Amino acid sequence: MSVIDLGGSVQEGEELDIHAVESWLKQQGIVIEGQVELTQYTGGASNWTYRLKYHNVDLILRRPPNGTKAKSAHDMAREFFVQKHLAAYYPVVPEMIALCQDPHVIGCDFYVMRRIEGIIPRAKLPPELQLNEEQINQLCRNVLDRLIELHQVPYEATELKYLGKGEGYCQRQVEGWDKRYEKARTINVPSFGYVRQWLKDNTPRESKICIIHNDWRFDNVILDPESPTNVIGVLDWEMATLGDPLMDLGNALAYWVEETDNMIFKSTRRQPTHLKGMFTRKQVVDYYMRQTGLDTTNWTFYEVFGVFRLAVIAQQIYYRYFHKQTKNQAFKDFWIVIHALHIRALKLIAAEKFKHSKINTKYLHKVQGILKK
Repeated sequence: MSVIDLGGSVQEGEELDIHAVESWLKQQGIVIEGQVELTQYTGGASNWTYRLKYHNVDLILRRPPNGTKAKSAHDMAREFFVQKHLAAYYPVVPEMIALCQDPHVIGCDFYVMRRIEGIIPRAKLPPELQLNEEQINQLCRNVLDRLIELHQVPYEATELKYLGKGEGYCQRQVEGWDKRYEKARTINVPSFGYVRQWLKDNTPRESKICIIHNDWRFDNVILDPESPTNVIGVLDWEMATLGDPLMDLGNALAYWVEETDNMIFKSTRRQPTHLKGMFTRKQVVDYYMRQTGLDTTNWTFYEVFGVFRLAVIAQQIYYRYFHKQTKNQAFKDFWIVIHALHIRALKLIAAEKFKHSKINTKYLHKVQGILKK
């Protein structure tokens, strides 16, 4: 059994006009030899992703789903632009080959990049890797180091300076996700009223402005098959922008399920962060702050925001199920997860309040013990 992500059969309704694509590739001067082996990657990304394997070249094609427009969350040109201009400073982005914005080819924008052959670490690491605790710890560090390296990219002297507004990012994010939650609320989920107001009242100025990935997870990196603790690729740049790096970290931590987390969170785990050797969420923050020298004063805001943002994402998905816009049974219990995320956000806020109060130390330790349960 291969540990390499190879893709699978193309899904019904998501067929690719390969003849039109091949004709366009040749017009771009791209040499392709032999019969194409066409497969599709169906996990994770919102955009449709195909593998085009030829005798002489191995390509990936990304396009938006049917019914979406390019100037939206599925902006192919923007995704292509980010990776193309990052390449000189951040060599783990895939090599961009060509961008198509002619709707006459396949009916939508798309781009083609060179495939990076490797392992994508999902909820379970392939048992064939046989990584020990020390190696898993090194993998954890290496994934975090790649995030830290991204946050150090000198974007100011490049075209990437036009990627986003930068200053005021935290406030815009709080306001934007607040509106999204209100729009997606259903009668069986909490209002998040206290959490939402707390975020508005405690929004800090940005720790700094840099390029952020905005969807940093283990299943968005590629590991070297020969040395599987090393990260050789970073994928899914559709939400990258200029913003606060601690927002990037806080958002990533919302997905970080620990070995000691409750069963609700364990049921949502998408990455191998529960394994022995992986950092806890606190250790992730400590490591990141040591490596970057950024201030931890306002850290609770970033962690609470990450939890709230994940709750909004889950609620937007659940909204579709609740209103019978999808029959996917995988979404039917998302409302339970949203309640659990609400409790986590409240616990984080409560712990922050107790930390700064003059309450009796013995009592504080007792309360903190309760909050950990």
